Amino acid sequence: MERQPHNEQTPLLTTVHVVPRPPRYRHSTLRRFCTIALSTTLILVVAAFLIPINWLPHHHWNSDEARPASQGIAYRELQEILLKTPDAAKARQWSQYYTAGPHLAGKNLTQALWTRERWQELGIPNSNIVAYDVYLNYPLDHRLALLESRQKGVGDQAAGKDYDIKYECKLEEDTLPEDPTTNTEPRVPTFHGYSANGDVTAQYVYVNFGTFWDFDDLVKANVSLDGKIAIAKYGRGFRGLKVKRAQELGMVGVVIYSDPQEDGDITEQNGYKAYPDGPARNPSSVQRGSVFLLSKGAGDPTTIGYPSKPGVPRQDPSQYIPSIPSVPVSYQDALPLLQALNGHGPKAKDFNKYWQGGGLGYKNVSYNIGPSPSSLKLNLMNKQEYITTPIWNVIGIINGSLADEVVILGNHRDAWVAGGAADPNSGTAALDEVIRSFGQALEQGWKPLRTIVFGSWDGEEHNLLGSTEWVEEYLPWLSNAAVAYLNVDVACMGPEFVTSASPLLHKAIYEATSMVQSPNQTVAGQTVRDVWNGQIKTIGSGSDFTAFQDFAGVPSVDMAHRQTAQSPVYHYHSNYDSFHWMEKFGDKHWQYHITVAKLWALTAASLIENPIIHFSATDYAKALASYVEETEAKANKIGTSESMDYQAAFHSLEAAVERLHNATVRFDQHAAVVQERVEHGSIPWWKWWQKVKLSIEVKKTNDGYKYLERQFLHEDGLDGRSWFKHTVFAPGRWTGYSGAKFPGLIEAIEDQNATAVEKWSRIIAGRIDAATLSLKY
Repeated sequence: MERQPHNEQTPLLTTVHVVPRPPRYRHSTLRRFCTIALSTTLILVVAAFLIPINWLPHHHWNSDEARPASQGIAYRELQEILLKTPDAAKARQWSQYYTAGPHLAGKNLTQALWTRERWQELGIPNSNIVAYDVYLNYPLDHRLALLESRQKGVGDQAAGKDYDIKYECKLEEDTLPEDPTTNTEPRVPTFHGYSANGDVTAQYVYVNFGTFWDFDDLVKANVSLDGKIAIAKYGRGFRGLKVKRAQELGMVGVVIYSDPQEDGDITEQNGYKAYPDGPARNPSSVQRGSVFLLSKGAGDPTTIGYPSKPGVPRQDPSQYIPSIPSVPVSYQDALPLLQALNGHGPKAKDFNKYWQGGGLGYKNVSYNIGPSPSSLKLNLMNKQEYITTPIWNVIGIINGSLADEVVILGNHRDAWVAGGAADPNSGTAALDEVIRSFGQALEQGWKPLRTIVFGSWDGEEHNLLGSTEWVEEYLPWLSNAAVAYLNVDVACMGPEFVTSASPLLHKAIYEATSMVQSPNQTVAGQTVRDVWNGQIKTIGSGSDFTAFQDFAGVPSVDMAHRQTAQSPVYHYHSNYDSFHWMEKFGDKHWQYHITVAKLWALTAASLIENPIIHFSATDYAKALASYVEETEAKANKIGTSESMDYQAAFHSLEAAVERLHNATVRFDQHAAVVQERVEHGSIPWWKWWQKVKLSIEVKKTNDGYKYLERQFLHEDGLDGRSWFKHTVFAPGRWTGYSGAKFPGLIEAIEDQNATAVEKWSRIIAGRIDAATLSLKY
């Protein structure tokens, strides 16, 4: 190109000859590769040291300790705090506050706010009120009167007002000068939760305990039930199922009373004085309670399966609550009604052994069945207000190092009466002492490995409302994070320690009971485990563990001290479940309260602090084997028709349980090895990859334990009661409180339904195999 002169019209262009630049270094490509590789290696090394810090548990691993040391204090120190902090005087103070006035479901906001404030003062600043809008009832009016026709012998033609009042039931408990709670205003009337409105006048029939089998005996004996009112004794099953069966058989109302038959040896007949002068039942005591159809579901009957938040769609509740009225009465009120049946119809003693033993024979009750003559009728009137109203849970949280492993402790706060010293507030007092104990540990710098949640539930008495709505709202989180739920409803109503639990928790319970001194020592130094028979019952229903265990698949435990045949009579759901009764007869020195607080806290601590969740999968497999054997024995007792053959069903279950047992033994052994390595293994800082590997093993092992219970859930639920998802445990279809094993299968056998037997044996075996496959490591 020719060089052009530089001027304003000419670009500054210059011809430049460019030749390839000679390499500065030989092998430059290799050098570039090496630079990239070394830089990458350096980044990976730094990351490898940083990532394990985040993956590994934040607690310090100390081979000198039997367990990993918590942040701030060692595990042994934590146990000492939990053993020494609970105090009888403090438990008494808590009880005195909670039993000072009425606290029905949805009418105890002041108590909820007070509870939150106390928890915050005790060291749980993250304590909050969680509200739900639930459908429930409150009493407006009631009546129960024995009517006698003025025209003797006219019979069914006697109608309208052509009768005299032979006896008007008080439907009220006596006020006692010695017991201030019984004089507290406003007094809570005697009533049934979720009872139907109605005003009926009809002949009546004595139906024993009103169980399904009692009614079956009456039907077989051709006793007329249709159009009649039933008089039933409390006991041997949930009260709501008594009403349900009466309704199904065409009866128009139910009266339920407390017979001294259920009071063991401590009765007036045996020479004991009645409360308040002695330990026997006060004749005017009345057991309130819910008649919700507990075996069909839990929670708000208008939002079964989802939380009762403002604005949610509401279902028709009729399939969950009775359609005939019912009232609870004292045996004092029941006496004239039972005496009027004398000489009418067959006697209870003419029936089978389950009809024997009524406790009012010495008061001129012959326990005739009836029906009453047509000239003698009952008028039962029940008037309830049904509303949708807020209830208030109190939820407290202690954040642990692990947010995805959570242990939950809960007790309900609401009561049917002003008192509730045993049910539920002995448990409430114990829970406050548990929280105070953990608060003491927090003050000393402790931070738990796993997160802890405390729940003070409202609305339990009507139908487990507060806990169920909370579980339904937080189900996805609970399914991912919940390790266990530990429940105490009644810490003390007597001296005998009892517990029911998922088999996964048996090991933790036995260890905790071996550490706590018993209030019932006959030899100095005896623990609860030493004097307890060691029986852990199958978990059923009737308290706040139900939604956790049966709906969400969270392994649960319930602990209590129950009355015995020789202990003072506990006036369940009565005005006499009072602070005065507790201090005079129930727990004079408040030792049972603090015993439960210690057991509760120590059981929780073992689940919170162990690097490997403190479960035994093998215990579950062993329990399942015993359940299969027990269910097969029941099936053989029920018998079979020509079209029924249980053998194939039970062989498949036995094989599935055997596979699970083999897997659980291996898994528990592996877990023990991992635990040993965590506790006593010493990994040099520079062997970071071994720490990563161990942290992954810990996580996988804990996930195996955490999700094991969930493997037994069946998404479609049980036949006819789909809210219950667990294939191993559910409340009995006709018992309610007590737990049924393999409920779907046993109900199919009871119904002699071959198709359902095959279906449920397949489903259960499938869930057991799913549990087996989940135990991978």
